[in-house]
Amino acid sequence: MIDLRSDTVTRPSPAMREAMASAEVGDDVFGEDPTVNKLQAEVASLLGKEAALFVPSGTMGNQLCIKSHTSAGDEVICERGSHVFNYETAGAAFLSSVQLHVIDGENGIMRAEQIRRAIRPHLYYMPPTRLICVENTHNRAGGTIYPLEVIKEIRKLADETGLLMHLDGARLWNASAATGIAPSEYARYADSVSVCLSKGLGAPVGSVVAGSKTFIETAHHYRKIFGGGMRQAGVLAAAGLFALKNNRDRLVEDHAKASWLARELSTIAGFGIDLATVQTNIIIIDVEKTGRQPDEILAALKARGVLLSAGNYMGLRAVTHLDVSRAEVEQAAAVIKEVMAKR
Repeated sequence: MIDLRSDTVTRPSPAMREAMASAEVGDDVFGEDPTVNKLQAEVASLLGKEAALFVPSGTMGNQLCIKSHTSAGDEVICERGSHVFNYETAGAAFLSSVQLHVIDGENGIMRAEQIRRAIRPHLYYMPPTRLICVENTHNRAGGTIYPLEVIKEIRKLADETGLLMHLDGARLWNASAATGIAPSEYARYADSVSVCLSKGLGAPVGSVVAGSKTFIETAHHYRKIFGGGMRQAGVLAAAGLFALKNNRDRLVEDHAKASWLARELSTIAGFGIDLATVQTNIIIIDVEKTGRQPDEILAALKARGVLLSAGNYMGLRAVTHLDVSRAEVEQAAAVIKEVMAKR
């Protein structure tokens, strides 16, 4: 199978497995796992933050940050297509008792003036706005990169209005690889950041949240409550360290594969692909004009050995990653063209 459903399907390489097998471990709940501590220090340094915390998943990372920044009854501003709104099972409401106020961005990007209009006035019958969540890259918009100047403008607005800012950087490594902008430069404008190790970087498990020492102390407390305390987690942290050292620079290869694939698929009748949004490793394909249902197309492709996933409404998603070669991407393109040529 050529699996283009997500970059989460990547598997640890033999070299990564070797690093995991030889990892020095301890009890992380007691703060005694040296490999976890090393990973946390490395990510904090890369993001320019005082401290960091290893967590099992990106969803837990985002939810810990929301919980640590807010109180029950607060409101959090985010983009309508954002991961925290669409793919975290109403976690903000369930875990933090906060309300999400969604904004329609352009290709996933919220502008400062849009956010300003969404901030609640200080009236007793309205929820207090507390936090702004920004996603970079933006998954549902097709891996689009948040312009740094827009992030700066949002930070300025947050400072003016006394709000906090969280950066969902699950694929921040991709944004950095594509632009050459250091992760720390993106992260410096956020009060908290979450980054993923198990997507394009190829680690099997884990994300890291970063922020001030005080913030991480609070997040650590909630990680325990959420059930995220791990013991000899250095085995997993070793994979993350290996990924950071060896797999960040090669992300540009995934971007090149996605760009090529998007151009090829855009020639298929009825396929709608906004090539301007293919900025990293994700392609969103609108199939409404093909006259065929997404599930029908997915099943036909699966029967031919190609896996895509459902995207937005009447859409498909293809994601390139380190476990799919350029030759396999080309093979997948040929299969997709053949399937779509048949009724």
